[in-house]
Amino acid sequence: MSAMMDRSKLTTEWANPASRDIDRRSALQIVGIINAQDALVPAAVAKQKRSIAKAVEMAAGAFRAGGRLFYVGAGTSGRLGVLDASECPPTFGVKRTLVAGIIAGGRRALVRSVEGAEDSSADGAAAVARRRVGPKDVVVGIAACGLTRFVRGALAQARKRGAGTVFLTCAPQAARCRDADVVIACVVGPEVLTGSTRMKAGTATKLVLNTITTAAMIRTGKVYGNLMVDLRASNAKLRDRAERIVMAATGASRGVARRVLARSGGRAKLAILMHLRKLDAPQGRRRLRQCGGSLREALEISSFEFRVSNCRKDHGAALARPNRKSKIENRKSPRVRHA
Repeated sequence: MSAMMDRSKLTTEWANPASRDIDRRSALQIVGIINAQDALVPAAVAKQKRSIAKAVEMAAGAFRAGGRLFYVGAGTSGRLGVLDASECPPTFGVKRTLVAGIIAGGRRALVRSVEGAEDSSADGAAAVARRRVGPKDVVVGIAACGLTRFVRGALAQARKRGAGTVFLTCAPQAARCRDADVVIACVVGPEVLTGSTRMKAGTATKLVLNTITTAAMIRTGKVYGNLMVDLRASNAKLRDRAERIVMAATGASRGVARRVLARSGGRAKLAILMHLRKLDAPQGRRRLRQCGGSLREALEISSFEFRVSNCRKDHGAALARPNRKSKIENRKSPRVRHA
C-alpha cells in the first residue's frame, strides 16, 4: 500500500454521525452512545470467523511444530498484543516465549506514548530479525488503520524468513492491499471519537486475539472440556481454581482433589489422569507424553494399548542398543575347525 494514501479515506478515520454532538450530551447520554457503538463490534468480528479460524489453525500448527506466535503492533494494537501474550503462561501453563508481543518503541511504549516509534518499517523488520523468526513461526501484524509502517516492515521480514503471516485491521481499504497469508478485517465503522481506534477497533482486536490464542490452545490439548487443566497454580486464587477443576473433572471431593494435586506437583491435568486411571505420577506423565499432552486421549487410551505401546518402544530401544554380553560370548566361543 502506498505510504501516501489519504488517511481520510479510511473507515477508521471517518466521523461518526451518531456522536456528532456528543459534547453537548449528558453523562448518561454519552454512555448510551458509546455503549450502542460498542454493541456493533461482536457482529463485525463474527463476519471474520473463517479468516480467524485459518489464523487459529496456523498458530496451532506452529505450536505442534515447536514454533512460536508473535503479535506485532504499535500503540493500542501493540499493547493488546503484549497483553494477550502475557496471559498465556498462567492460563495454559506454556513457556512465556511461546506467544510473545512486539510493540513499537519497546517496553516503555507499554505505559507511555513513544512518538514516531511506529513510523519505521526498518525497526519492525529488525524486531522480527532479533527474535530469529523462522518457518515454524507465525507473525500476526496488528494495525487498526492498516498503514502502520512498523507492522508492515515486520510482516515483510516475517514473510522473507518463511514464517506464516496474519494481518489484522479494522480498515477494509487497507485489507485489500495487504500481502499476508491470512487477512482479518473487522469493519467496526467510525469511532465515537473520530480516529480514536483504542475504542471499537481496540475492542475488536482484543476479541480476535483472545480467540486466536484460546482456540489454538484448545486445538493443541491445553483444555479438557472447557476446563483450563494446564493452568499454573501460582497464587491462592489459582490454587483454589485448580482444586475446583480437579473436582469438576473427576467428581472428587475438595479434600481428595487437594491430596492428588499435591502428589501431582500441583498439575491439574496430571492429577485428573492419576485419579481417574489410578496411576502414580510417573505413570501419568508417561501416558501424557505418549498422547502429546492431550488429557482426553490419555483418558481414552486403554491400559492394554498403553502397555503395548511402551513394550514396542522398549523393544525398539533394546534392538537399537548393542548387546555387549553377546559380543563377549562370541569372542570367547572356540572356533569350529572343519576336517
